[in-house]
Amino acid sequence: MKLIKPILEAIIDTDVASDQLVQKDFAGMGQYVDELRKVLEDSHPLMSKVYFVLKIESLLTKVQTHGLDLLDLLQSCEGLPDGLSSTSLEHCVQKIKQMGYEKTSAIFSEAIKDQVEGTQPGSGIRSKIADLLSLKSNQELLIELVALENLKENAEQLEKIRDVEYIEEMINLVTYMHDCFIEMKQTQSGDAVPIPPDFCCPLSLELMTDPVIVASGQTYERGCISSWIDLGLTVCPKTMQTLVHLNLIPNYTVKALIANWCDSNNVKLPDSVKNLILSSGTHQEEYSPEHHVRSSSEDSMPGIPGNEHEFNHETDDSGGLSSVSQSRKESSVGSGVDEGSPELCHNSNESSPQEVRGATSDAAGEVVAEAQPAIAATVSDQHEYSPRFRNRSRNKMWHKPSERFGPRIISSVTETGPDLSEVETQVKKLVEDLSSTSLDTVKNATYELRLLARHDKDIRNIIANGGAITSLITLLHSPDKIIQEYSVTALLNLSINEINKTAIGNLDPFEPLIHVLQTGSLEARENSAATLFSLSLTEENKRRIGRSGAIGPLVNLLGDGTPRGKKDATTALFNLSTFHENKARIVQEGAVRFLVELMDPAAGMFDKAVAVLSNLSTIPEGRAKIGQEGAIPMLVEVLELGSARGKENAAAALLQLCTNSNRFCNMVLHEGAIPPLAALSRTGTPRAKEKAQSLLRYFRNQRHSDGGGRR
Repeated sequence: MKLIKPILEAIIDTDVASDQLVQKDFAGMGQYVDELRKVLEDSHPLMSKVYFVLKIESLLTKVQTHGLDLLDLLQSCEGLPDGLSSTSLEHCVQKIKQMGYEKTSAIFSEAIKDQVEGTQPGSGIRSKIADLLSLKSNQELLIELVALENLKENAEQLEKIRDVEYIEEMINLVTYMHDCFIEMKQTQSGDAVPIPPDFCCPLSLELMTDPVIVASGQTYERGCISSWIDLGLTVCPKTMQTLVHLNLIPNYTVKALIANWCDSNNVKLPDSVKNLILSSGTHQEEYSPEHHVRSSSEDSMPGIPGNEHEFNHETDDSGGLSSVSQSRKESSVGSGVDEGSPELCHNSNESSPQEVRGATSDAAGEVVAEAQPAIAATVSDQHEYSPRFRNRSRNKMWHKPSERFGPRIISSVTETGPDLSEVETQVKKLVEDLSSTSLDTVKNATYELRLLARHDKDIRNIIANGGAITSLITLLHSPDKIIQEYSVTALLNLSINEINKTAIGNLDPFEPLIHVLQTGSLEARENSAATLFSLSLTEENKRRIGRSGAIGPLVNLLGDGTPRGKKDATTALFNLSTFHENKARIVQEGAVRFLVELMDPAAGMFDKAVAVLSNLSTIPEGRAKIGQEGAIPMLVEVLELGSARGKENAAAALLQLCTNSNRFCNMVLHEGAIPPLAALSRTGTPRAKEKAQSLLRYFRNQRHSDGGGRR
């Protein structure tokens, strides 16, 4: 702007300024400058840094583009004022073009691409993101996750399915960065005696001296969680649950355990702290709300950030959003809904499903490369994420009304719907009914919980915290097929919430889920497969599921299930195949034969099948089985006739096959792969181009090494 402003001032009173094209470019640039200013003015420490930087990058690029267009137009104009010449304008153009900066959007896209492909972004790219976005501390990473969760919740309420899916990608990446940060801190710890994780504050990662319990049931160091709340954050850092009150309850048990551990391991604490811990541990005062309720003056504590923004992103068939988001949308678990309701809407204008069936915003899709997310699209596309900043004063931006300590209305119900206290009461009664000796009572309770778990994350968290998960897992062995079906569907709906995935996985539900896969009704088997997929979105659960013996029954469903069951099984197997040790199991259970059958376009699942085969082609057993089952001709056909995503994965699989086996290489050449590969190397997506070019280069090298004998 410093370069352009003097030029604009020089022409403001000249005939040049009245030129319609000049006015149009000037107006366009002015619009984006105004948007930039508004984004900057409305910025605040608790907004998503990812969102902020990507929005800024998009607008900067547009200002730069309009500025260059304007200067190009001025160069062609006659009657420029004194002091302006084509030479001086050209000099300005070159200066603007040379202004470069490392775009976070491109780096972020690369990291998400690695994550989707199952390789996970390396330490180098994580460090670069952390440096560029200043996400270098545990608290900064947690604040970013809170901000992203709020963006996601806002998009969910507006039924912006594609936006939800991409925000989930961002959340997964930042979560992975957070996990790596904690692992690094633990590795770097110089403590001679490792501190038990339960004795460390999740915020400071240090040994707690004054542990307190918050409304979510988690324990933190008092000073750390108080500082967190004072920032205006009213969610639990560990679970991301909204704190329904801000009382801090002393955790006397943990205090006493820490004191005993310190004594046993010769860990020194200041005497004042030690005496406080021991005395509070022995007295075991009964907690009284009056002791810790905050004063009424604190009712104006800033609330949770994030509601001020929403993703308002138009999409079109060309992929205004990322291919990742599109693939995840298309490959959501099963049909995306339960009990015959319409498929999960792909467009925000379509109706919402009647019941969630594990078709979650974090559903994994096929291996898609070039995760050119909406983030990257904002730089070059006409579409963009547009925050709707509310017109209110800055000092009130994060303040909520004093009634926030009253009943919290669930976002998915109307204003006249039940509040959370009513839901908690209802859930408590239903959980008790799960243990009834009356089959009808149990059947009714599982059905009601199944319906309740459809609504939103608050209700799912209430059900999970109410102890329903253990009973529902037990009921998977019920001889009553209806109870079994209702129970597995309720678990599927509960597993949508990230925290519940871990909670369910920790209770080892995999043998009961396998039992349902083998003995349940068709719908129960499908929902069991969908539950396994949903749970497999965490790395630890991928390992557990693979070792539990679930892969065999999933492969059986792949062979004899309904179309929806096959789709659920394929999606589950795809996600499991991103964990290396599961690949051999999937091959050994005979999945390749069924996947090759599903490559028939009539099956409607060839994209998913090719994606799994692409993952399996990275191990010798997988390549051997793919060749034996006659998949090579079909993979070559996908290169020519498949979707963009199918072509990417087919090219990746063929590259693995050819570079590891001369026999397979000859088979691929015999099938006439070179013409479609040549076309793909010019017109495919970036990842498809890369794979096609690598394969063509390999063919050329082989031909030269054979003295031209190979064709």
